[in-house]
Amino acid sequence: MPVKIRLQRHGKKGKPFYWIVAADARAKRDGKYLEKIGTYNPNVNPAAIDLDVDGAVKWLQNGAQPTDTAKAILSYKGAMLKNHLVGGVRKGALTEEQAEEKFNAWVAEKESKIDAKREGLSKADAKAKAETLKAEAKINEERLAAAKEVEEAAIKAEADAKAAAKAAEEVVEEAAPETIDDAQSAASEEGKAE
Repeated sequence: MPVKIRLQRHGKKGKPFYWIVAADARAKRDGKYLEKIGTYNPNVNPAAIDLDVDGAVKWLQNGAQPTDTAKAILSYKGAMLKNHLVGGVRKGALTEEQAEEKFNAWVAEKESKIDAKREGLSKADAKAKAETLKAEAKINEERLAAAKEVEEAAIKAEADAKAAAKAAEEVVEEAAPETIDDAQSAASEEGKAE
């Protein structure tokens, strides 16, 4: 029975979540499997991978063939390296302690790279948020300045309207007494004429 290490899709539409399984090559993609080795969540950055490295190495030693994607994941988590080191121990090229030491050094280096990536992503995210906040503050200041200009223009227009109304009242008052005087004098002339 040919065994493959492959991904089995779970999750919902648009949000895939995968199990890393050892399954018969003839089984359906999401069908029966022999052993669940780990999980892979590509929805987060960096992708979350939980893998039983020793279980994966056991299946690789028994002849299981990983698919391309599964092989990339196994390499990323160090299962392929550990398989290589176990082969070296079996051939006598190195001792089990040396193999474990090399593997632990590789894992420590890989973890530092992943932590650096996470840190870089968080810094980039914080920088983007700060730039967005700064841009929003600038837009708000521009809006406030525009609103203040409109308010000042409205106050000035109101003051101009009041001044124009006052000037019009003064013109009417100046013209009104003359008219009243003219009307009274005309009325008195008419009274004399009678």
